[in-house]
Amino acid sequence: MITDASMMKALHNSTLIAELREAEIAILLALLTVRYYKAGEFICKPGECSLGDALLILAEGEIEVNAIVENEHMVMRLKDPGDLARVISFVGGNMMKIEATIEVKEDCTVLFLERAKLEALLDSHYSIMYYVMRGLVRYAHSLARHKSAETEEMSNYFYRLNGRY
Repeated sequence: MITDASMMKALHNSTLIAELREAEIAILLALLTVRYYKAGEFICKPGECSLGDALLILAEGEIEVNAIVENEHMVMRLKDPGDLARVISFVGGNMMKIEATIEVKEDCTVLFLERAKLEALLDSHYSIMYYVMRGLVRYAHSLARHKSAETEEMSNYFYRLNGRY
């Protein structure tokens, strides 16, 4: 059973609730679905994924995502609380063809946020949706910056640039 502290840590690390007040966080928490998985299980497989447009937020454990995005293979390992997966599906992935396999590597707890549930707040609590989406953009930007730095580091290593290697 996940504790409130573990759930809040995951949400804070994800940046989704960075700008929300306590009352707004409580509303968002009510929208989340918590699921538990054992190592070796699959959360999603191509053609067998029932997650729809849900955003996956890792709370505990470790998950590996293998995806083919526009004919390019990618692997992403989620191991820290707050790591996100299925971001493209959440924000409108029907525009891109993505086939993903999500495998549990270590027993885990996952929080799911369905897009339809978040969009239901548009009329009553539009600021929650706005701030969650801002947090999602910040998360994606941080991931892109991190990957860019890794690529530069690898380039420096392979080509012995900048005198560090």
